[in-house]
Amino acid sequence: MKQLIAFIVAITFITSSVIGQELNCEVSIVSSNKVEVSSLDQEVLKQLEDVIRQFMNETKWTKDNFKVEERINCQLQFQVEKIPQPGVYEGKMQVQSSRPIYNSNYNSILLNFTDLNVSFAFQRNAMLYYSSAQYKDNLTSMLAFYAYYIIGIDYDSFGLKDGTPYLQEAQNIVVNAQSSGAPGWSPDQTGNKNNRYWIIDNTLHQLFEPLRDCIYEYHRLGMDKLYENKEQGRAAIYEALNKLPKVTAARPNTINITSFILAKRPELKQVYSDASVPEKGKLVALLKRLDPTNGDKYDEILK
Repeated sequence: MKQLIAFIVAITFITSSVIGQELNCEVSIVSSNKVEVSSLDQEVLKQLEDVIRQFMNETKWTKDNFKVEERINCQLQFQVEKIPQPGVYEGKMQVQSSRPIYNSNYNSILLNFTDLNVSFAFQRNAMLYYSSAQYKDNLTSMLAFYAYYIIGIDYDSFGLKDGTPYLQEAQNIVVNAQSSGAPGWSPDQTGNKNNRYWIIDNTLHQLFEPLRDCIYEYHRLGMDKLYENKEQGRAAIYEALNKLPKVTAARPNTINITSFILAKRPELKQVYSDASVPEKGKLVALLKRLDPTNGDKYDEILK
């Protein structure tokens, strides 16, 4: 009997160490100085942190099995700016994800986006359950959207357009949520194209295929090769970024391009720290073409 118990324990340990969910998501909720948060709201928001963390990390989003060390590192930080009525919260949320670089302890940022259209209701002791077949509530749909988008972009960085099924699931969430009338799910009438609708619409649009090609080549052919050959890795990074002018020529200043380039700015400064002056200048010129609004920020790479 003891041997049987020991065997079961061993199998359970092996299984739990090999099979796991996809995300390793850190969650934080902070309050703006502009909003007065009652002690009750503070208690609810603290519970909400735990509920979101559990939802993101314990939901099985794909059919693939992940080892613990393979989970995708990501962060969600929600800033409460309004509490229009008890149990209703409005504000913004920063969404970030990263992936490890081969033969290093470095993690490269894949996604760094601030969602300005966050609004949802949450009551104490409520739980979140996702169903792909229907829209249940705004909070669940928003979190599921980012879970699939994070997974899709991560898969894209390891295999050319391998993230398509998960990005399509994110788009389905947008379609199902549009009838709710909640902000962020539909084309903004004011012309703002920085919401969830446009992020996924752009990502899956044929015009933006060079960006998905870039994400793969930048990471697999560039960053992952720096350990073996730094010069070849940098050359691959430049060639990957050089695919993007095709997109910006047709759609300048889109959030997909600008958020990607800005997220890579500190990384590129480090990667090119020992490059020649002409090589740095060539890269900076390209980055300014891709994101002219933030052109001055890329001059740091020249230093």
